[in-house]
Amino acid sequence: MALGAEVSTVRMMVVKQGRRILLFGVGMGLIAAFLLSRMLSGLVYGIRSTDPMTFIGVPAILALVALLANLIPAVRATRTDPATALRAE
Repeated sequence: MALGAEVSTVRMMVVKQGRRILLFGVGMGLIAAFLLSRMLSGLVYGIRSTDPMTFIGVPAILALVALLANLIPAVRATRTDPATALRAE
């Protein structure tokens, strides 16, 4: 922001970095869940081990929470005074 970046640009940059990590984590988690679902199928009662609502709902809720948690540093980064940040460097 000290060099002319707008608030929205800085926020989107921080959120984009967090989104990349989020997508990697959700992808790896879904792959692991599909691979382990056969092994755990004896422990799940009342639903199939590959229930679509579970495989869609849980990652969606976790992604929403992660994106909201990612907004906190994004807002904090835009509220910092650029002159103070440059003096700290």
